[in-house]
Amino acid sequence: MVFKKLRQAMGIGGPSIETTLHDPNTAPGRVVTGEITIIGGQFNSDIKAVNLALRTKVEVESGDNEYTSNLEYSKMPVAGGFSLQEGARHSIPFQFPIPWEAPLTHMYGHPLHGTTVGLATELEVAGALDPGDLDPIAVHPLPAQERILAAFSNLGFQFRNADCEKGRIWGVHQELPFYQEIEFYPPGQYARGIKQLEVTFVSYPQSMEVVLELDKRGGVFTEGHDAFSRFTVDYGTVDHTDWERQLDGLLQDAGRRRGFF
Repeated sequence: MVFKKLRQAMGIGGPSIETTLHDPNTAPGRVVTGEITIIGGQFNSDIKAVNLALRTKVEVESGDNEYTSNLEYSKMPVAGGFSLQEGARHSIPFQFPIPWEAPLTHMYGHPLHGTTVGLATELEVAGALDPGDLDPIAVHPLPAQERILAAFSNLGFQFRNADCEKGRIWGVHQELPFYQEIEFYPPGQYARGIKQLEVTFVSYPQSMEVVLELDKRGGVFTEGHDAFSRFTVDYGTVDHTDWERQLDGLLQDAGRRRGFF
């Protein structure tokens, strides 16, 4: 599959840029490949730099306020300075590594509502930086992530929403300054104590951390509060575990410890 985006890069008559992705489908830890073609405009141009960058929307909490911000979280130079003649074409092949902690944009084979990831081509001409438009890429789950998500589905959890939160999870090593929360509605056997379940994956090359946030239902005289449970999944042994039983046990134990059930 080829995704093309042709846009005017730097003002009227200036160079334009065409980015082609060989395949926009990828997964954490993999590589997106493609080619950037810069097309000279109506005059010679001094290209200072060409960069690629991943961007996504994140929720930012500041005091009592919360707002959404576009965050650039992985950037790679693909070309240094060169001169581009009027009407000339300059092509640059690239291989862009996707971070292991990259948020997912797809789940169960469908787009994950609430999360988008885009690859931007940035062109710097004569000291001016054009941030570029986003070419969307589809980040699919790793096999281990897919197995955990399937287990929650098999237990009856229904997808609600997904978003990315700026910040760090206590006790978890993170390379990126944000994390993704995938939210589920609980099935009947958990609904008495849990309003929603939030799942976060923090992935590494050989394993991943799975963080569960249980949003406890509040009563008439009590406030609801969040509770955390965390466990490590080894990619090499993920297929040797009954995850439906394991997750049910974790949720039941967490609920009992905190008086949910």
